[in-house]
Amino acid sequence: MAPHDPAELAATPPARDPEAPFGIYLHVPFCSTRCGYCDFNTYTAGELGSATSPVDWERAAAIEIERAAQALSSAGAAPKVDTVFIGGGTPSLVGADVLVGLLARVDAAFGLAPGAEVTTESNPESTSPEFFARLRGGGFTRISLGMQSTAAHVLRILDRTHTPGRPQEAVAEALRAGFEHVNLDVIYGTPGETDDDLARTLDAVVGAGVDHVSAYSLIVEDGTALARRIRRGEMPGTVDDVLADRYEQVADRLARAGFHWYEVSNFATDSSAYCRHNMGYWRGGDWWGVGPGAHSHVAGARWWNVKHPARYAAECDAGRLPVDGGELLDDSDRHIERIMTGLRLAEGLGDEAFTVDERARADERVAAGLLRRRAADDPAGPGYALTEAGRLLADGVVRDVLV
Repeated sequence: MAPHDPAELAATPPARDPEAPFGIYLHVPFCSTRCGYCDFNTYTAGELGSATSPVDWERAAAIEIERAAQALSSAGAAPKVDTVFIGGGTPSLVGADVLVGLLARVDAAFGLAPGAEVTTESNPESTSPEFFARLRGGGFTRISLGMQSTAAHVLRILDRTHTPGRPQEAVAEALRAGFEHVNLDVIYGTPGETDDDLARTLDAVVGAGVDHVSAYSLIVEDGTALARRIRRGEMPGTVDDVLADRYEQVADRLARAGFHWYEVSNFATDSSAYCRHNMGYWRGGDWWGVGPGAHSHVAGARWWNVKHPARYAAECDAGRLPVDGGELLDDSDRHIERIMTGLRLAEGLGDEAFTVDERARADERVAAGLLRRRAADDPAGPGYALTEAGRLLADGVVRDVLV
């Protein structure tokens, strides 16, 4: 990766393909409590104290949106926005009016493309019928709700607080508000979780009537409360074989309910339910990340913002882009990232994505039953895609192909 001045990268990004999709990610750094497994750039009110507030963050985000449009205009007209994704943190904590207001600022600065996908993550406990109705009326098209599990003891280990049945109620409220696309997040492999625990969670997910499910294995990140509890011997760590069994259980139950996988951890009832914003990430697309710690990528230039909300607000208020670091990817970097993300998709990658040596190694993975060979008459052309067995070892398959 070529060294580059991060502020310069953001202020004058490389020219991008004007026909390619473009996304905006907006990071809300606030949570009511800190989940024990989470290492995201999030803060509780107690952690922030009087250093900054949601009002400061909202003002700063509005400034960055304007500056982003100006920066992208330096290399031609600012692109229309095809997807907006508001994540966190807990975006629902700031309220629907704030989220709708920031979406309006994106529209004013860039313009939303016809049929734009607009998603926000939400915690079921900080939503209501009025919340969903306001979002839908304000232009949001997709809701992603955190469920994680229906087992009370699993939620306690994860430090998640749900009223029993509240995630399913929130789904129903979103659907009644007119949202066609609703996602539920599930985490599997938590210490103490049983097959029956996960089965009941999946039954609840299927019964809720969503058209998209994101199912993630628990990753114990260094520095989290969960990692410290495991290190002290208060509970066992995760076990790879158990995680693999749980993934198979997830994939089988969802397949029987009419969901198909389109990315290793993501399942949808049909292609209209795919998360188009995330597809942009996996296909190496362009997006601008707004908010503390948010990452951006434009035409091979990548940069990331300062992480603390107080410093982020101060940088924006001073008229500066709040950039903390960046890099300009060379052809080798971009090639590696294309393989790393593209092979996780059900569609896989075409032959043109691989070098001769990589194709030879991919053929070895085909012989081992971890990749399948896409036929010449495949609609996407000849190439490679993960098999069911390969999905369980996706990261290792990618490493083996790239070695």
